[in-house]
Amino acid sequence: MAKYNSKDIQVLEGLEPVRKRPGMYIGSTSSAGLHHLLWEILDNSVDEALNGYCDKIEISLTTDHEVTIKDNGRGIPVDLFKKTKKSAMEILFTTLHSGGKFSQDNYKVSGGLHGVGMAVVCALSESLVATSRRDGFEWTQSYAKGKPLSKLKKGKATRSYGTTVYFRADPTIFPKIEFSIKLIMERAESKAFLNKGLKINFIESKNKHTFHYPDGIQDYIKKIVGKKPTLMENPIYVEKEDKLLRLETAFLWTPDTDTQVLSFANSIRTVDGGTHEIGFRNGTTKAMRAYIERRKLLPKEISSITSDDVREGLIAIINVYLQGEVEFQGQTKGRLNSEIASQVEVVIKHSLEHFLNENQTLGDTLAQRIILSAQARIASRQAKEAVQRKTNISHRLNLPGKLSDCATTDKDQAELFICEGDSAGGSSKQARDRKTQAILPIRGKILNVETATLAKTMANSEIQNLVSACGTGLLNKFDYSKLRYGKIIIMTDADVDGAHICTLLLTFFYRCMPEIIRNGHLFIAQPPLYRIDVGKKLYYAVTEEEKDNIIKDLNGTQFDIGRFKGLGEMPASDLRETTMNKKSRSLIKVTLNNAGKASEAVSQLMGKNAESRYIFIKQKAEFAKDLDV
Repeated sequence: MAKYNSKDIQVLEGLEPVRKRPGMYIGSTSSAGLHHLLWEILDNSVDEALNGYCDKIEISLTTDHEVTIKDNGRGIPVDLFKKTKKSAMEILFTTLHSGGKFSQDNYKVSGGLHGVGMAVVCALSESLVATSRRDGFEWTQSYAKGKPLSKLKKGKATRSYGTTVYFRADPTIFPKIEFSIKLIMERAESKAFLNKGLKINFIESKNKHTFHYPDGIQDYIKKIVGKKPTLMENPIYVEKEDKLLRLETAFLWTPDTDTQVLSFANSIRTVDGGTHEIGFRNGTTKAMRAYIERRKLLPKEISSITSDDVREGLIAIINVYLQGEVEFQGQTKGRLNSEIASQVEVVIKHSLEHFLNENQTLGDTLAQRIILSAQARIASRQAKEAVQRKTNISHRLNLPGKLSDCATTDKDQAELFICEGDSAGGSSKQARDRKTQAILPIRGKILNVETATLAKTMANSEIQNLVSACGTGLLNKFDYSKLRYGKIIIMTDADVDGAHICTLLLTFFYRCMPEIIRNGHLFIAQPPLYRIDVGKKLYYAVTEEEKDNIIKDLNGTQFDIGRFKGLGEMPASDLRETTMNKKSRSLIKVTLNNAGKASEAVSQLMGKNAESRYIFIKQKAEFAKDLDV
């Protein structure tokens, strides 16, 4: 047995924990983690704007991916911190859980409440220079990897106020340092939308982009809608403020079935929703129910209106500003946990009820749209029940010979895995749960339906097998009620050929069975590329980056690594654990957020026009340098 005593205990001091385990603070060292550094500094400047001290922010990005963010806020404090005799600036950039946002004295509203943002950025930067303009002078201090390189320096006299932070991410932490201009522009635009009057300039290369929206989220929702038809000329706008909460929201309904809800808390995008979304959902549902009941519009065959009925076709932006302690889930702030659902619900319910009663013609239109959703829901359920009754007897009739069907006839439990080749099909059959998982192997690369004639598409044997397995028919003969599987999962090899087959299948479903995508039934499996054995422990990596991170975290521990050549050569136990087991697998859900853009992309990439494809390849070639060919 290996010796283990006090000599093996490590105590990490200062910012060493951040550099040792950066993923705990920024999520990962991937592109998302890299961009998180920029977001942290930007959010600090936005916090100044939120509290009325700043109206201009400038983001600069060099060709070497060095970042500078400048604002005209109050400037970072530079006076001495009594406990340490160090400047306040140095404390903020070198000490975790330090900041001026733990009380309401300086920041009534803030997105950064953990006191780790600036220190984490400093720790993970090869070089960082902070400049504060306040008290009549410029004050500057330089840092490297979380440690100060010099003392705070008093510079030239100035009458202006504000903060400038320059940083260059540490290449020993981040495998790839490349900021996305598109992502930065999207983030800058959303911050400007969410903060009326705030002007954000983004400078990259020789280009300057300015974001400034006097009407805030009302301008935002108009941009999201674009040319899409809506049921109302202008969005419903609600703004309410009290001592602890300020709520701002804009929303409208469209004839489409898609729902799009963007939520923010203190200008931080909450991608996983949270209590403000729950409150909004409950408020809109109760208001519409009350209006429909009062107007006696509900048909007899519908017992009640559900929240899903109300949300269908809804486009909404929700932004809340909270004072005091704000509870996010994790440092990346993906979900709001603060207990505000009931407060948001009351405001939304009252405001929407008032609007509907004041605009009854429009109110009736919205009510009928929601009732139609309820009728479709009920019809779908009835059709499903009828199909299930029929399939108990006949579900195995007229199915393709290569299909290894599952035992269940419950569509919600049944899954169809589409894999490439008989070899992968054999491994998949051994790895599957026979009760709920069906396997359909396809031979090679299926027909590209984007360039094929209808007659050729209908005559293709692989496509015939796919359509037969799904049970729905296709194109104008598509019948959603006959769908046999709640999840249709594309499972191809994790290589270029596999990606090509996956793309061909996506094209087929989008062009011939789009309802399967719209209703959330299509998924892409994520089989691993690598297996890493460390004693009795197993690790799997989907990407090269993930593999490198696992090896790095092993910190010199002995390991064996193997690369899977394809699903057909993967042991059934590995395939089951990584790709097919419902508890441990990772699936990508295929969604259709913008039908116009999706159609354009499919035409460009899969159509007959080679020139448009050539232009796309030229534009994206730099991102494909690491392809496994």
